[in-house]
Amino acid sequence: MPTLVIVALVGLLGQLVDGSLGMAFGVTATTFLVALTTLSPAAISATIHLAEIGTSAVSGASHWRFGNVDWKVVRRIGIPGAIGAFAGATVLSNLSTEIAKPLMAVILLLLGLYVLLRFTFRGIDTKNLGKPLKSRFLAPLGLFGGFVDATGGGGWGPVGTPALLASGRMEPRKVVGTIDTSEFLIALAASLGFLANLGGAGVNFAYAGAILLGGVIAAPVAAWLVRHFPPRLLGASVGGLIVLTNARTLMGKSALGLDPGVQRAVYILIVAGWIAAFAYSFVQYRRDAVLESVDSIGELAARNASAGEDAKAPVPA
Repeated sequence: MPTLVIVALVGLLGQLVDGSLGMAFGVTATTFLVALTTLSPAAISATIHLAEIGTSAVSGASHWRFGNVDWKVVRRIGIPGAIGAFAGATVLSNLSTEIAKPLMAVILLLLGLYVLLRFTFRGIDTKNLGKPLKSRFLAPLGLFGGFVDATGGGGWGPVGTPALLASGRMEPRKVVGTIDTSEFLIALAASLGFLANLGGAGVNFAYAGAILLGGVIAAPVAAWLVRHFPPRLLGASVGGLIVLTNARTLMGKSALGLDPGVQRAVYILIVAGWIAAFAYSFVQYRRDAVLESVDSIGELAARNASAGEDAKAPVPA
């Protein structure tokens, strides 16, 4: 029972992060299940994706309610993503545990590092806001993102969200809502792929239910948070946690052949880098907030000055 409670909290945390950033539900939940359980990588990914069918449906409905979804993009990126997810589930299901476990940890560590760096050092580009996104861009992006998501236990958001944000053609809140909504198709296809290849063997349905419960509770809150919580700070926090946890998984299994002293030194360096990244993110967030405030005051002053000049203009006879 205590383990189920922890797993439910993992689902809640993962959905809060995913619904606010448009990424990292699978990465967060898989990272903790790898650390907490002895399930095989394929079984862990299958368990997560089974839960994601429910969490992504609730999250999508919540984002739709808040007007955060572009349904055209959902269709154009989600269908190729589903094809990639089914293929990824098939590949992971047929890998041995000895190969799959460190491979999954490496994928998760790289995705966590990407999340950390992406939200620490880069802002949101909106110079092309409103321009349409082409299928020739969305289709391969979806195919690749779906494949990574199924093989790594997560990755749809870390692949799709930054790419759509970098295009500058969608509002950040709509990027998050659209990626979260399309994830329903990826979760469904990946689950079908795992069930077709594993037949349900090794899948922990109790864990899937606990993750689903936590995610469903968090989904409406996350859809609201995306409009209010600073993405830089949340991304830096979660990215560092994912990097640290998966680094421990890799070194704890002696996959890298490092002695305990070297392992401790690596952990210290990761934590120090994590703290520095969060501090930098906070400073940049405060700076951006001040600049936005100054710009707003300048625009208001300009409008007031223009209104005053109009009021002083002579009235035609």
